[in-house]
Amino acid sequence: MPNMVLRRLMAAGVSIAFLLQTHQASALGLMQAYDAALQNDPTYRGAIFENEAGQQNKILGRSSLLPSAQINWSAGKNRSILTAPDFFGKLGTSYPEYTSTDGSLQVRQVLFSLDAFARYKQGIAQSNYSGAIFSGKRQDLIVRLVSAYADAQYGEDQLALLTAQRDAFAEQRRVNDRMFEKGEATKTDMLETQAKLDLAEAQVIESQDNLVTARNTLAAIVGQEITQLDGLTDNFKVLLSASTSFDEWKKIADSNNSEILAGQYAVEAAEQEVKKNRAGHTPRLDFQAVYDKSKSNTLTTLNQDSSTKSVGIQLVIPIYSGGYVSAATSQAVAGREKAKADLDATTQKVYVELRKQYSSVLSSATKIDALVKSVKSADLLVEATKQSIKGGVRINLDLLNAHQQLATAKRDLAQARYTYIISYLRLRNAAGVLNGDDLRTVSAYFVAGN
Repeated sequence: MPNMVLRRLMAAGVSIAFLLQTHQASALGLMQAYDAALQNDPTYRGAIFENEAGQQNKILGRSSLLPSAQINWSAGKNRSILTAPDFFGKLGTSYPEYTSTDGSLQVRQVLFSLDAFARYKQGIAQSNYSGAIFSGKRQDLIVRLVSAYADAQYGEDQLALLTAQRDAFAEQRRVNDRMFEKGEATKTDMLETQAKLDLAEAQVIESQDNLVTARNTLAAIVGQEITQLDGLTDNFKVLLSASTSFDEWKKIADSNNSEILAGQYAVEAAEQEVKKNRAGHTPRLDFQAVYDKSKSNTLTTLNQDSSTKSVGIQLVIPIYSGGYVSAATSQAVAGREKAKADLDATTQKVYVELRKQYSSVLSSATKIDALVKSVKSADLLVEATKQSIKGGVRINLDLLNAHQQLATAKRDLAQARYTYIISYLRLRNAAGVLNGDDLRTVSAYFVAGN
């Protein structure tokens, strides 16, 4: 019997150890989450393929300037009716049947074509546009990931905070029950505490639901189930700062913001579209070389093989195309002006976002310092209120309010810290300089097991 008990205990120990290892293995750090998102985030994977497709525009545009070659071959079974005088001058009819073949190799190289050159320049602009869009989506991935990670961790913080508050109210109710039994508390004290406890219980349930939603959002980005995340360090310090002036941030954004760069490339592509359509009125000069080999191509060459080699140039001068060129050019000009207007709108939108995040970084840093002091003060208030109740100076409601004030201060502090981190990343993103180094810097704020 003792051996059986011992074996059961050992089996239970192994099971517990396995569960602990599994739990630890499922903990997800911020950098691990980023590596997983690079592999699994559907939006980012779609952006990769979109960029691969866009990069082909450069090759497509360049192809119009490079040589082209083609082979043509044909074969046919022919039956003819031939009427011709014989040796004596008498007309006779014959029905010759023969097989004819014809094959040719043609090579063509553009010597002068404004249309081909515009296509080449447009392809480069379109590829650069795709590259800029992809760069922006890669930066957006960092912001989306950290935002989702912060929301999930904030959900955990909130749940822990509200649970602690509920437990504090539950303990206060037990104290009130004992004091009421001794005649040292009133029915009102018990009702006040119970009301606070019921509200706290409802808040815990709501917080649990919010946490599940936040974790599911993060899981959709990283492609795996979320059970545990690294928490914010207790020694949170504002290491990141916006020491650069706003005007300097604007200059950085003008040169690096992916949306602005994409807009500039869109204008360039639209400009080349105008030139491409205007080229419909300009001549085109090509070099061409042809090698042709045929057999029994006609009745006069029946049973004869012939080979022809030709080298020369071809000049094409468009004269009139029913108004197509003029209309297409006007359409392209309108498209170019729209692209310019879109660029102006994008630039202003970026400036607004840049100002918003710049101000948020500065205000969040100041707010964090103030809330740290607020949490300390609220914590001291709880202890002081407990002592005052014992001395008869304060009442039960004062202690409940002190607990509520402490919970609110801790919640606001956590929110300010997460807001600070996200605002800094969004500031860097709006400036177009957000990268993996910034993510590594931010990851230092999160500590495993915290």
